[in-house]
Amino acid sequence: MAAEKFETVLKKLEEVVLRLEGGELSLDDSLKAFEEGVKYANFCSRKLDEAESRVEFLLKQKDGAFVKKQFQVEE
Repeated sequence: MAAEKFETVLKKLEEVVLRLEGGELSLDDSLKAFEEGVKYANFCSRKLDEAESRVEFLLKQKDGAFVKKQFQVEE
């Protein structure tokens, strides 16, 4: 999933939510869908955190100027 885009995974998460809300899934299928949804939600949350860090990095220059530098994601 690491190579997928945020928008693609968010769409998959929305589809899982719709399936769960539909109420037509068996208990087993509901649990599988829920697990899948949690995986997608975690991916999206991580990507949003990375984007926030990048924005903060660009905005927190000492002299007030916007400077673009290579951003390193800590894992």
